[in-house]
Amino acid sequence: MWREVWATYGGRITGVTTGIILGLLYFIVGFWDMVFFAFLLCIGYTVGKMKDEQRGPIFPWQRLSEWLMERWRPFK
Repeated sequence: MWREVWATYGGRITGVTTGIILGLLYFIVGFWDMVFFAFLLCIGYTVGKMKDEQRGPIFPWQRLSEWLMERWRPFK
């Protein structure tokens, strides 16, 4: 029975639970602290999702360092 409820209303249950948690955070610590916490949560989710999908790093550090070394050579 619970699996059917979760399969049908899983998104709504998750949304309401998230809303309750963020609402409690708003009352306890304030609006801007809650927004900052939600921002960090989104960053963590994005990084974790990219790791799960094995997409590689967020920033192409190798290409960036090569571009910087090419751009700012100390002795041209």
